[in-house]
Amino acid sequence: MFLVVLYMLIRLFLHLKVRAGIEMALIDAVAKSIGLPLWRLFGGALNTIITDITIPIVSPAEAAALASKYHKQGFKTLKLKVGKNLKADIEVLQAIRAAHPDCSFILDANEGYKPEEAIEVLEKLHEMGVTPVLFEQPVHRDDWEGLGRVTHFAKSKYGVSVAADESCRSLADVKKIVKGELADVVNIKLAKVGVLGALEIIDLARASGLDLMIGGMVETRLAMGFAGHLAAGLGCFKFVDLDTPLLLSEDPVLEGYEGILLLKLTVCVWFVWFL
Repeated sequence: MFLVVLYMLIRLFLHLKVRAGIEMALIDAVAKSIGLPLWRLFGGALNTIITDITIPIVSPAEAAALASKYHKQGFKTLKLKVGKNLKADIEVLQAIRAAHPDCSFILDANEGYKPEEAIEVLEKLHEMGVTPVLFEQPVHRDDWEGLGRVTHFAKSKYGVSVAADESCRSLADVKKIVKGELADVVNIKLAKVGVLGALEIIDLARASGLDLMIGGMVETRLAMGFAGHLAAGLGCFKFVDLDTPLLLSEDPVLEGYEGILLLKLTVCVWFVWFL
């Protein structure tokens, strides 16, 4: 019986999303047992962080409408999904710039470009007078040479940082990124690497001079709340992308929203407030 249970636990922990959820619950329980909010348990650097908001791949008119809406709601940084069609991406960027001229851009290609296409996007944006604050995962996750090529071009030519997201799947990946100087930023997603795995990656990234981004998959405010506590407590994340609860068509978790721009953190993850 013991061997059966052990086998099941090993199989369970091979599924990182499940492992991450269990780690979150256990760490939250420890924090509650000693009366500490999670952000204090993680270091207490901050108790409030500001998230960006994502515009998906839509038509220029739809993107402009979303940009205008988010501008009125106070968002300063828009994360734009690109990579499906180069010409269409540029048209959407132009429409968003017209609707929200003061916003900062994060471009997220989700592996959608070839290296030369990613470089062309940056050149086109430069012609428009637009410099993104971040270019996330411009090429396929396993195109390490292409990732390094885009990173070096973007930084040296336009001062744009490139982030590894899908290419950042493990501590081994981050070691490869550091050794080859293949990216400027790594995107930490707890559902992808687990909480303990994330802490290992964060330590390596900070020691190596990489900037950090905190993001998520498609999660409710429970998982995003935990990520918010971790990011605030450590206080070392340059980019915060914890907007997925704001984009769900139906949120199974009730209460917690008093606004949508700031994540102000209370005692435990299960009562995270999004102010």
